[in-house]
Amino acid sequence: MSVIDVIMLRYSDVEFLTADGFDDAIIGFDEQSWRVIYSVRKCIDILMEEMTEPDAIEYFSFNVSGSYVGEKTPIWSYDMF
Repeated sequence: MSVIDVIMLRYSDVEFLTADGFDDAIIGFDEQSWRVIYSVRKCIDILMEEMTEPDAIEYFSFNVSGSYVGEKTPIWSYDMF
């Protein structure tokens, strides 16, 4: 069971906004704002299945993390390791 599945089961009454194609990069959620938290490193790794690392970083920066979709916009956690 994925992290998002566990979150959705436990908090079925809460509406979470997720980024398409990045469920495996979810590392948790913020209980105050009810926003999903993603690992940026894991997002880049997912994108690197289809493109080079520099292209994945650029794509992520402009098309994923750079998008504001309202107050439920996901949180992007820049992993240190």
